[in-house]
Amino acid sequence: MTAPAAAYGKALDLITRVRGVRGAMLVSAEDGIVVAEQLMEGIKGPAVSALAASLATRLRRAMEAAGVGASLFWHLQAEQGALLVVPTPAGTLVVAVAEPDVNVGLVRLELLRAAEVVG
Repeated sequence: MTAPAAAYGKALDLITRVRGVRGAMLVSAEDGIVVAEQLMEGIKGPAVSALAASLATRLRRAMEAAGVGASLFWHLQAEQGALLVVPTPAGTLVVAVAEPDVNVGLVRLELLRAAEVVG
């Protein structure tokens, strides 16, 4: 990681300020360990980070097999919310946990900005 912890906090803060975002995390894509987090009460950070890392690994393999290159952004919509993820070249995932009606475009923009900070 190239950015200091204060920069991580600021990047996560910008994501969590978007209406409908319930939490944001930086997660190691390799092992699912939480690097930094800002989560509302009731969100199980370790479970979200493990899910994001596992999906990142599977998605990377599938995209390589399909020959379409690396993923830039993913949005998983569920009945009670959404998981939005931007992978970084440094092997970190920038993750947002959101309500179903969140403004996906705005969250994506903030995730991409945070990914630039993380590197």
